[in-house]
Amino acid sequence: MTSNILVIGGTGKTGRKVVEGLQKHQQNVRIGSRSNNPAFAWEHPTAWPKALAGIDKVYISYYPDLAVPGAYEAIQGLVEAAKAAGVKKLVLLSGKGEREAERCEEVVANSGLDHTLVRASWFNQNFSESFLLEPILAGHVALPMPEAEIPFVDTGDIAEVAVEALLHDKHNDKTYEITGPRKLRFEEVVQEIAAGTGKQIHFQAVSQAEYNKTMEAAGVSSDYIWLFDYLFREVLGNPSNQVVTQDVQKVLGRPATDFREYVEATAKTGVWNQTIPQSV
Repeated sequence: MTSNILVIGGTGKTGRKVVEGLQKHQQNVRIGSRSNNPAFAWEHPTAWPKALAGIDKVYISYYPDLAVPGAYEAIQGLVEAAKAAGVKKLVLLSGKGEREAERCEEVVANSGLDHTLVRASWFNQNFSESFLLEPILAGHVALPMPEAEIPFVDTGDIAEVAVEALLHDKHNDKTYEITGPRKLRFEEVVQEIAAGTGKQIHFQAVSQAEYNKTMEAAGVSSDYIWLFDYLFREVLGNPSNQVVTQDVQKVLGRPATDFREYVEATAKTGVWNQTIPQSV
């Protein structure tokens, strides 16, 4: 059966793969982004009704993270707008072990609409599409929490789970915790990328305070420094987040993508062979 599905964040790490997966299943997909028509932007709630008009189901990914101030109120407003528009189902991308994200989950779970909650561990793609790409290219990765063992998850797995949830009612009212198949420390991650690319990449453990100062010196905004501080201290430092789950296998009927598989596939794209522009 064909549905009209709005994918909020449809050009992002998970969203674009959700769009691709839904299109393969011949669904009618509307991309929720600033550049689409009708446009969707979290900071412009008055435009949400146009983006939601005629929509049956919504995939929700909140940028930059459900932990940030204002996210809870935004999710509340979106849920009310979705109900007013006649939306029947919501699939929320959430963060595994984030207390603030769980508050947003409650809004969706208590909406009266069919829903699925997808809690994800840290993305593999943070090392190729996000804030950790530049240190990899520079050959020097300095991060706090060196002892944290993280079951990094591939965004392709997250997207496939989300697509399944959007397509099939058997996932209604379910919460899935999506992780990779094994735990890795940051130093082990760097070693795997170095081995997969043949590059010399050095890992350095630093304190959280040192990391915050480095971001500040690089001109990172105070909002993002707060977010990274929260994610490292509260999320990576939480033992419950250092647990491997089998929910990818449960939903997709196959094992979760291993980090080494991600490295092999990503190395072939050449993204880790870029040259960092030198400042003049």
